[in-house]
This record gives sequence, C-alpha cells and structure tokens, in this order.
Amino acid sequence: MAREAADDCPEETAGSTYPRVPVLLPKHLPLLGFHGRPKSGFHQSLSICLEYIQEALFQNQWQRAAEFMLIYFQILGDTTTREQQAAPEIFWRLGTEILFHHPKSSIEVFNCFADRMKNIGVKHFLQVSLEHAFHLLCQGMMEDAHRVLTVAESWRYGTKSAAQEKVMKLIQTYRVLLDHHTWLEKRAAAENDDQDYFAESSSSLDTHSHFQQAKIALHEIIQLPGVWDPFVRSYVDLLEYYSHHDEAEELLRTYAYDSKYPSNPNAHVYLYKFLKKNHKTSENLIQVLKVLYNLVPSHELMLEFAELLQQSNKEEHHKLALQVIFSVLDFSGWRKNKKAWNCLAKQMKQAIKCRHRDWVQEEWKSRKDWWPAFHFSHFLARKDWQKSEKLACKKALVSGIMLGKGCKYFTYVVHQGPKAQKKKLKTVKKLVKKHSFVKPR
Repeated sequence: MAREAADDCPEETAGSTYPRVPVLLPKHLPLLGFHGRPKSGFHQSLSICLEYIQEALFQNQWQRAAEFMLIYFQILGDTTTREQQAAPEIFWRLGTEILFHHPKSSIEVFNCFADRMKNIGVKHFLQVSLEHAFHLLCQGMMEDAHRVLTVAESWRYGTKSAAQEKVMKLIQTYRVLLDHHTWLEKRAAAENDDQDYFAESSSSLDTHSHFQQAKIALHEIIQLPGVWDPFVRSYVDLLEYYSHHDEAEELLRTYAYDSKYPSNPNAHVYLYKFLKKNHKTSENLIQVLKVLYNLVPSHELMLEFAELLQQSNKEEHHKLALQVIFSVLDFSGWRKNKKAWNCLAKQMKQAIKCRHRDWVQEEWKSRKDWWPAFHFSHFLARKDWQKSEKLACKKALVSGIMLGKGCKYFTYVVHQGPKAQKKKLKTVKKLVKKHSFVKPR
C-alpha cells in the first residue's frame, strides 16, 4: 500500500526515490539501544521505528524521517483493532510535518498524500479534509480549499459520531466563510467598476437564498461554546449588508456577554466598533469599554475610553478616566506614547483644578515605589529628550508633580532645550511649583 501510494504520486515526491524496505527494521537498528530495552517482533520494531521518526523530526532530518515513515506505514495492515484506529491519525500527523519541511515536497505531493489518507480509515475523512483545506488556504489556494470542503460536506458514511458532527459543522462554516470572502471580492470589484453588481448579478453569492444559507450555517457553529471571531465578523457583515442591524447587535452582545463563550476581548472590541459605527450613545460605548478595560487594561482602545469618560458629565467617570490612563502607563508598550502621557498630564491638571488631588494621590500611592525607576530615571530623560521633546516635557510635568523639583527626570528636562523651548519649560516649572505633591523644605 505504501509503495502504491508513492508510485501514484508525482515524480517530485520524496517517496518516489526511496529504496524498497522490509516490513521489519534492519537488524542493526535495535542494537542502537533504547534505554536498554530488548526489542523483538513486529510490534516492537514498529515502536522503535516511531522513536526513530520522532528523533529525525527533532533533528530536522526530513529525508531520514520519510524513509522510516515508509516502514511505519505497514502498521495500517496490522490486525489489532486498537492500533488500526490509532495508525491513520499518527501517520497523518507525522506525514504532514515531514511534507511541510521536506526540500523535495510540493503542493501536488501534499494533495496526493492527503487524498490517500482520507481513504485510509474513513473515520478520519472529515478531519483530514478540514486540515487539508487549511493547508491550501495557507498557500493562498482559495478555490482548491473550497473544492475540498465542498467534497467533504457531501461525504456520507454510516452514522456520524458527535465529534464528526462538530467537524462537519466546521467544514460547512469554513466553506461559507470562503463563499463570503468571494462575495466580498466581487462586491469590491463591482464598486471599483461603478457597477450595480448586487442589483443585476445572478450569482448565488448575492442572492437572498445564499444569505439564508450562510446565515443558518454561521448561526449553527456560533451556538457552540468557543472562540468564533472570523465567523462572527462574517455573520455581522452579511447582516449589516441586508440592514439587519438589530439582529447584528444582538449577536454581538450575546457573543460578548453570554457565559457559554470563553472570555474574549475581541468580542467586546467588535461590539464597541459596531455601536460606534451606528452612533450609539456614549453611555453604551462606556459600558462596553469598561468590560474590555477589566480584561485588557493595556488595550489600544483605552485612550478612547479615557476620552469618553472625560467627556462625561459624571464625576465618577472622570475618576475612572484617571485610573484608566494610569493603568495604561503601567505597561512597557505605552512608555513612550505621547498621546498617553499628554492624556495623563491633562487629566491630572483637570483633577487638581477641580479639587480632586486625592484622586491623583490615590493612584500614585501604589506606584510610587516603582514608577520613578520605570518612567522617570535620568537615563530615560536623556533618551526621551533626544527622541521627542514634547514627550519629555509631558513626562517632566507628571514627574515634577509626583516627585517634586528634585526628580532627576524633571531636573534634566528643564535644563535642556533651545530658546524656542524656554516658554514651554517655563510653563512646566510653574505648574510643578504650584501643584507638586512634594513641597520644598
């Protein structure tokens, strides 16, 4: 069977140049030793062969691994039911890894291997087809992947297990996802050509029947617990095109808040962007971003969140805005972000102006032991000034208020700059003198 598979594949396949091999390993192989265990007989030899394949994979010896795979292929003819069930899975996993890296491999070789594996152990047909489609998608072969999924979708063999039913749902939904991708391409092409494609085309991709088919398939897969980001986005796009905005919002809210789905920051991002695009109230936007803040306080949308809170008329929102921007700057990825430091400086001044110095002091209390070294060292002052004088001035203002005029960062910055910066630095010194928490002795 292994030899037939190799002979039917294209000439460039690695397997076509292999010498014929015996069913058992050559006698010298067991003598290499595996933890001193004596090896004899058919199954013991196959066990050793598997260890040699794994060793070759770890050492990136793809040709050697492929040669041992031809031997290991004999396990598919074993009469032990347990090993027959496990063999196709093992062979598929190892084979795909080898073909992915082998220098003589090609997409034709992989297709040949995948087609053979689909017919060895019918219980694996659906799973192999799905992974085959994934491989084709990685190669940018959308049409071929769609063909593989369509064939798999029509597969019938006895009664499906619960696991096979789930895989079938995935196959159906990924096929719909590819249909949606094609639909988007044709819509974009029509818009570029100034054609009313969606009013005139007879393609099934833009008909209402296609919409209903896609809607049913996407709805079914999203009902299962899991992270379904690309499917949700495609579903919402279809619903929006057909002006089902209420249904799209309900879907996004369910995906974000239903406990059957794992915690997923993207779900709240999708809901926020949808509500923002449809001009929902600031209160609605704040509620969504508040959940995202608790999940990912360093998310890029936190600056928008802080601005929304600051624009609110509620005092509790102004306090939360200060907490949000302090939390953002706890993360190294934001250390040199001018917008973040500008936002913090602005909100600190606003809080102090409105007689809420205690808000700032409360946030600083948990950071006073590590922020000076993290943000306000002499070394960082020099680097920040070289990179961006605006950034350095904003940080100098914050550091001066928190640590006083003796802060190394503040001291370095206020003694720098040409005449053009003197006015700005003078303003910084004046603000620090007036509002600093550390008073001169």
